[in-house]
Amino acid sequence: MSGALKEVRNRIKSVQSTQQITKAMKMVSAAKLRRAQDAITQMRPYAQKLQEMLSNIVSNGDGDVNMALAAERPVENVMIIVVTSDRGLCGGYNSNLIKLAKQVIAEKYPDQAAKGKVQILPIGKKGYENFTKGGFKVVNQYWDIFTGLSFDKVQTAAKHAMDAFANKDVDAVELIYSEFKNAATQRFVAEQFLPVSKVAKTEGQKNADFIFEPDKNILIAELMPKILNTQLFKATLDANASEHGARMTAMDKASDNANELLKSLKISYNRARQAAITTELTEIVSGAAALQG
Repeated sequence: MSGALKEVRNRIKSVQSTQQITKAMKMVSAAKLRRAQDAITQMRPYAQKLQEMLSNIVSNGDGDVNMALAAERPVENVMIIVVTSDRGLCGGYNSNLIKLAKQVIAEKYPDQAAKGKVQILPIGKKGYENFTKGGFKVVNQYWDIFTGLSFDKVQTAAKHAMDAFANKDVDAVELIYSEFKNAATQRFVAEQFLPVSKVAKTEGQKNADFIFEPDKNILIAELMPKILNTQLFKATLDANASEHGARMTAMDKASDNANELLKSLKISYNRARQAAITTELTEIVSGAAALQG
């Protein structure tokens, strides 16, 4: 029986050690989440207004305006930008993003995928590893952007996608990321990055009236890439906050599960201990009775 007691004691110590780790990781993620949440909260209204303005400009653009990044053409080659995390232990966060990306490919671009004309631009180590192992054509220069996340780093990835579209190497670019809602909730999003989408007009709606200074062509050529850079940066900030929120929630649940397991193990330990004591008492009583006999 002593062997069984020792085994249960060892399991209790192991679970307690694991629980200390999960509690520490939850605290670290909570601290990082506050900073990441502040960053995306400040960025989101600015990015949304820029996106609205860009869509309006594209919708109201005249035929003589050069809008290479808004050109719609038959889709033969596709690029999917997938924003995951570098590290795991954040529940189903990464697996849900990868699943969504594969779902978009299967439902929206099955013919292109069958011809090998879908390429993945992963941001984040987990997505890079998964799609590389899965045999996809992968752009491997930008997966480590979260190591020292900055606008300049994100801008290089956005420029790669824009150059590929402008040069007609790809005809559509999709963006897959997690939109941060709160620490416990993330919304997994698939949206069109290129060509720039137009605003759907309702009947009787007037065109937005913009005054362009300097020339419209010059301004749009400068403005459009900058706004797209901002959109991708917003997506990475969303993803960064979502990752920390998902990890904090996962570690909190892991700590709760450890508590439940500890309760069960302590009950098992007490039962085994009582059984051992009962056995020892029975042996003592039996020995005493034998001596008296």
